[in-house]
Amino acid sequence: MSQWIGTPAHNRWLEVELDRILEFGRQAKKPNGFGWLGPQGETIDENGTHLWITARMVHVYSVASLMGRPGARTLAAHGVHQLLTGVARDTRNGGWFAVVANSGDDVIDRRKEAYAHAFVALGAASAAAAGIPGADELLALAIEIIEKRFWSDDEGRCRDNWDEGFTVCEDYRGGNMNMHSVEAFLVLHDVTGDSVWIDRALSIASFVIHDIAKNNNYRVNEHFDSNWVPLPEYNRDEPGDRFRAFGGTPGHWVEWSRLLLQLRASLETMGRPTPEWLVEDAVGMFDAAVNDAWSTDGAPGFLYSVDWTGAPVIRSRVRWVVVEAIGGAYALFRATGEKRYSDIYNEFWDYCRDYLIDYETGSWWQELDENNVVTSLVWSGKQDIYHLLHCLVVPRLPLTPGMAPALSRGLLDA
Repeated sequence: MSQWIGTPAHNRWLEVELDRILEFGRQAKKPNGFGWLGPQGETIDENGTHLWITARMVHVYSVASLMGRPGARTLAAHGVHQLLTGVARDTRNGGWFAVVANSGDDVIDRRKEAYAHAFVALGAASAAAAGIPGADELLALAIEIIEKRFWSDDEGRCRDNWDEGFTVCEDYRGGNMNMHSVEAFLVLHDVTGDSVWIDRALSIASFVIHDIAKNNNYRVNEHFDSNWVPLPEYNRDEPGDRFRAFGGTPGHWVEWSRLLLQLRASLETMGRPTPEWLVEDAVGMFDAAVNDAWSTDGAPGFLYSVDWTGAPVIRSRVRWVVVEAIGGAYALFRATGEKRYSDIYNEFWDYCRDYLIDYETGSWWQELDENNVVTSLVWSGKQDIYHLLHCLVVPRLPLTPGMAPALSRGLLDA
């Protein structure tokens, strides 16, 4: 199979698809941030404006601004402004509310979600790299709330959700939000130059992946109690939970594989020792995801979730899973040079074009059933374009620094 990665023709295709996706995402702009996109690009107003979507769209359009897309800067600035001055910001207790109405002053969910705050940090850091107005102030606020409420020096990892007043923290620790904290921390390091973020990313990865997942056949356990004891039966009765699915979520395994290689590259750039397990575990998790979930039930595509033996739980093909697998395959090819990763990268893209890309109503389908027919068992609408940005831009960048910092340094296609 021919190699697509890094070729000018393939990069041109990625560029064209990126423009189509960015245009679709523009429709998410709402007075209080960015709303939840529906099947044809309309916003699903009853879903409200979620903090994690607004923050992710700040990241998306900051990256787009750095790629010279007219209008992207104003969209990123809109998101930054709303996070600084809008109804989502809790000026009394600190942090940001989980969900607000698309317009007006109504707060729908007053919790302080750790997952969403990790994306505020990512969005703020990307906006700062892009020079978006207000980004430096937002970045300082995001770092302050992470330091004060979410990061735990004692645990060496991040806590999870709090109530409105930051008085009660959930008796739960999540691998998903800690993974996205690693994603944010790597970019925080790139933007601020503070090595503490690399130390924290390594601390999270060392425990969640090298200590726990490696000893579980690389099936990543994402659910823990407040003492970091794994909870393998968590949500067995609600296996399709959007953020806390029962069992293993292979999409996170391939996402972790890329983040470990980004962390390794960051350590190398700093001249620091790089643990050998970063590559070993990146390979282990990616291969486990492919072995358990890639076209394993008689039809093409990635299973959404599996149990602890690797058997299917949710057979839906959710788009972000294969999208992150594209990034993982690219990162492993860059790190190891093994052709098998280039080959499966091409195979993943063939699947996306055959089944997921929607040229009629825009963007990509969010979820397909086990027969690759559009469904909404887990997700509704087309949500946002954060994951799609990754599969279209990550394969054109080095493993480090992160997306926005790399673009700001002129490293696209370098």
